Amino acid sequence: MKKITLAFLSFLFYFNYSYAQKPNTILQGILVDSLTHEPLPFATVRLDLGTNTKPLVELADDKGVFRFVNFNATKYQIKVDYMGYKTKVIEINSLKPTTDLGLITLSPTSQLLESITVTGVKPNMVATLEKQVFKADQFEVAKGGSATDVLKNIPSVMVNAEGEISVRGSKGFLVLINGKPTQVDVATILAQIPANTIDKIEMITSPSAKYDADGKAGIINIVTKSGTNDGLSLTTNVQYGFPRIKTYYNQAEPKRYGSDATLNYRKGKLEATLSGNYLQNDIAGRREGDVNTTINQVFTQFPSEGERSLQRQNYGLRASLIYSLTKQDELSAGVYWGERNQYRRADIFYNNTKTDLNTNQIIGRSNYYNTNLVLKSGSFKVYNFDYTHKFKDASALTLSTLYENALIDGYTQNRNLNIKDYKDTLQYTLNTTYNPLKALRLKADYEKTIGIGKLSIGYQFRHQQQDGDFVYLEKEGSNSPFMQNPAFTAKIKVLNRIHGMYMQYAGSFKNIEFSTGLRYENAFREFKDNKGNAPTILQLSNLFPSANLLYSIDNSFKLKLGYSKRVQRSTNNELNPYPEREHSETLEQGDPNIRPEFIDILEVGLTKDLKKASIYWNVYGQFINDIVNRVNSVYNDTILNRIYTNAGKARLLGSEIGITYLPIKQVKIFFGANTYNLQMNGSLFNNTVAVNNNAWVYSINSNISYQISSSLSTQFNLSYLSAKNTAQGVDSRFFQPNLSLKKSLMNNKLAIGLQWQNMALGQMKVNEQRITTFGKDFYTTTNYIQETNIILLNLTYSFNKTDKKTKLPTSEFGEKEF
Repeated sequence: MKKITLAFLSFLFYFNYSYAQKPNTILQGILVDSLTHEPLPFATVRLDLGTNTKPLVELADDKGVFRFVNFNATKYQIKVDYMGYKTKVIEINSLKPTTDLGLITLSPTSQLLESITVTGVKPNMVATLEKQVFKADQFEVAKGGSATDVLKNIPSVMVNAEGEISVRGSKGFLVLINGKPTQVDVATILAQIPANTIDKIEMITSPSAKYDADGKAGIINIVTKSGTNDGLSLTTNVQYGFPRIKTYYNQAEPKRYGSDATLNYRKGKLEATLSGNYLQNDIAGRREGDVNTTINQVFTQFPSEGERSLQRQNYGLRASLIYSLTKQDELSAGVYWGERNQYRRADIFYNNTKTDLNTNQIIGRSNYYNTNLVLKSGSFKVYNFDYTHKFKDASALTLSTLYENALIDGYTQNRNLNIKDYKDTLQYTLNTTYNPLKALRLKADYEKTIGIGKLSIGYQFRHQQQDGDFVYLEKEGSNSPFMQNPAFTAKIKVLNRIHGMYMQYAGSFKNIEFSTGLRYENAFREFKDNKGNAPTILQLSNLFPSANLLYSIDNSFKLKLGYSKRVQRSTNNELNPYPEREHSETLEQGDPNIRPEFIDILEVGLTKDLKKASIYWNVYGQFINDIVNRVNSVYNDTILNRIYTNAGKARLLGSEIGITYLPIKQVKIFFGANTYNLQMNGSLFNNTVAVNNNAWVYSINSNISYQISSSLSTQFNLSYLSAKNTAQGVDSRFFQPNLSLKKSLMNNKLAIGLQWQNMALGQMKVNEQRITTFGKDFYTTTNYIQETNIILLNLTYSFNKTDKKTKLPTSEFGEKEF
């Protein structure tokens, strides 16, 4: 593989060497939408040099960047044509060795966008060849929160009561930060990105070959804000949460407050950004459960009820520096230091009853109080460095490196106490985890305009080494010492190494935009422990083809077709076979032999702009091999064993729709819905349990915005998820209504926002979900009742408004294992 890599880089050097010696005349610019400032990929740019000279024609790249080199003229004209936009003509009367036109805005021709320009109401979504783009600032109910709060407003994205995020029904998807791949745990990374720093969310549901193949539901790219074109800009935000309204009888009162700030400076060849954030975002709650097991004709039932609360704290510091050495060479570097701590408390009263099924006689009773505290802590240090060289034929080579040193640790304290005397310990288990991690990513990407499109080729190397030290201590009674359980205690090492190469061609012809590509990945995974077992090794060599097509029937009507092959790799948590006592009734463990999921994604869609409305509709399918599920089996009469395992094949067919409607100038209504059918067929536990279920699931994410005056607005939002089938049971419906009010002052430099989250009037079961699983010898159901009627106050101040994205670094590997 090393020889292939060296040959590949040598080819890039040889291919461009001759260009490096030629004289240079450069004209360049970036094409963006005048309304949303979204880049316009693959637009046709014509350079007229005079009546006696043949015009030059170039194609913008996927970021809207175009470039002409090596031409001579004293007066010339730029003409830009792009389907759905008015033609742009720029007259230039003087020629310099290098001319940078900066951002060039194109005005949409559709009636909807023209009406939006007049009223100031933006569309909820902009569709391009590969993705759907949502502006973050339109979701007022998310201000002051995290990226998770922004995602809750986007169709096909749902967050359940446990904080698990799914896209089109799948929990596996890749997260990018400003286009950089991140193999992080979704909930962790999104919780650490302040919503106020996000410019837009890009949903890439049929990714092309240039992206990592990871993520069975596709990719979410989060684009963050940056400073003005020149000078100094500062944005600060402060959030305060009012005391809880309802009593949940928790041990501690929830605290909610936070702040974040982004400072950006840009002058000449230098751009520097410094960003920091702190957020304490606790939530109170209760849980009601009922579990029963059947072992040797003895039926054990232990219903429970008690506290289930979360104390969540995270803070981070990000810095980036971009410096243009020359017009052709740019260096960028970034640092990210962050920490996240989450305490999950579950203090539960259990009522245990044993019944002999042969005689139907009660043979035992016991009541006990279980206090359970779980700490998950992660600290992350990330350093990245990128170099880009633009050759004189307008091709470009980018070299990137990222290094991460992370520490993920924590503990689980699980104590069963005498219900009459809490000082009397009946049973105590203590799990400690210590997970240092080191990871490296190296990338080389080259692109060149050929014919009607851009040819992109690239290579990537990923290396991740994680050591785990898991200790399981237990004792019986108050006075006995802790004893180590050797079966559940181990040291492990997990190595993941991936070589990836891709080739892609993307462009446009008349009213057609297209991209097609092929990615190859060679993956190696090794799991070792200190128990004397032979290493568990998985080696894979796979091709990942992709193709996308966008056809514009006219300026307001587009059709698209996409295909992508993906892979969902297991986290180290899913590989670790040594159990952890999550709480009184559950042990959790992984499987080092677990296989990754391979997925084929098909998608067909359309977008249509009308006079007062805009519609997009997608039909999609996911065909999954070796789907991974978290399933339960009986460990003993009062403990279930929760494991990760391959459960067979799955087929997911769905449809999503989004409608933006403007009945009057001050009102915008957005309705987004997703419905899909999930079918799973396979078996569990060495073919002893068959998996064969089929069910429909739907979700709704909608909002209504009302501009009361030029400086006062309000928004109502509703997120709803229907009941959902799993490999062994069902998750109940879950919904969250929210309301916000925003007042702008000081020429929009200061904004005051008031949020009412998880609105519950009367007996509405808001922010509440029941999770149920069952088998032939067990049944468990738990109702998670989380805090409602949360009131938050947000203050935002901006000095020089931001309008560009910042390439701030984030955790590449470590947070995945949080």
